[in-house]
Formats: sequence, C-alpha cells, structure tokens
Amino acid sequence: MPELQQLRPDHVPAVLAFETANRAYFARFITDRGDDYFAHFDERLGALLAEQAAGICAFYVLVAEDGSVIGRFNLLDLEDGMAELGYRVAEHATGKGVATATVRELCGLASTRHGLRALRAGASEGNVASQKVLTKAGFTPIGPADPASLGGKPGLWFQRDL
Repeated sequence: MPELQQLRPDHVPAVLAFETANRAYFARFITDRGDDYFAHFDERLGALLAEQAAGICAFYVLVAEDGSVIGRFNLLDLEDGMAELGYRVAEHATGKGVATATVRELCGLASTRHGLRALRAGASEGNVASQKVLTKAGFTPIGPADPASLGGKPGLWFQRDL
C-alpha cells in the first residue's frame, strides 16, 4: 500500500526518477519543465525543502512499497488558511483511484497538520481526469483559470472547504 510522506532530502533520488520516467506523460497535460529543471534538480528540490522548512509550502510524495515515488502532492503558498493544491501521479498508477484517495488524505492533513481552511486547485480543460479527481475529492468548480496559471492552457479553478 503506498504511503503519503512529507518530502525529505532522502526522497530526492526517487523523486528525480519519478519525474524523469514520467516526463513525456506529464508533458501531455502541462508544460514540460525543460532540460534545465532536470540538470539542476538537486538544487531545485533543496529550494523546495527550504520553502517547506519556512512554512511557505508543504510538499508530499506518495511512496510505493518498493521505495519508488508514484506521486507528488503539493500545498503551495500557505497563507491566511488557504493553499493551492498541485499534484501529479505516475502514468502506471493512473486510473486506479490513487490520485483521488491521496488528494482526500492530503485534504485531511491540510486541515489538521497545516491549519488550512480551504484548498484551491486548477485543472486545464483538456485534463478531464484531473477534473474528475478533484470533483470526487470534494472540490467544486469556482470559475475560469487564467491560462498563465495552467501552463498556457484554459481551464477551471476548483475549491474545497476543509
């Protein structure tokens, strides 16, 4: 059974393997992060861990029994009881309810561990699977998202009160 864990420095190699293995899959739905992202991956994750330590964001990984990362789930810009949820799941783990179950679990942690009252998440119009995950996890559409917020693609904002 996969386990949701808060991002730690020892997760870095497994997160890089996850991002590399699923790069082409993710690029079908969101803008590719580019070669520079991967070339400086350790530095990038170090900066995220610093943001997490400062209480600005909270980063989680879904770890399979073999220690591999099969998903990333992020709470961004924790402020005034709100945060933005972002997530990505490995292609081989999609369609099995993993994302929905983990988003629900993270909603609980957002309230109990991080003191949040609501979460907001964006999904592009073309990413119907992500829209379904959010809806099944208790989010409701609240309006259009600026394409700049979704990698240049039109979409919707969803919100869930915790």
